[in-house]
Amino acid sequence: MRPRSHERHRLGGVGWLRASVLGANDGIVSTSSLILGVAAAHASQTNILLSGTAALVAGAMSMATGEYVSVHSKRTPKPRLWHRSAPSSMWTLPGSVAN
Repeated sequence: MRPRSHERHRLGGVGWLRASVLGANDGIVSTSSLILGVAAAHASQTNILLSGTAALVAGAMSMATGEYVSVHSKRTPKPRLWHRSAPSSMWTLPGSVAN
């Protein structure tokens, strides 16, 4: 058994910072790549601006949806899929017959 550490760390809740930095990096790279691709196709300035704005909105909605699903799945209790049957030491699915 490992001894418990009684040290207190301030960095325990900084996961949001990592997610923010990685999300911003992903958004900057993907949006700038799209804008460069549209500009390389000799599109008008209006089309470049429109495609960049659409990419920003789509990226923000995608990141928000992913974060919502991630947080929601952590809070939702999940039913146990496997349980140990009493007479044997085998793991079985609920409702199945143990051999």
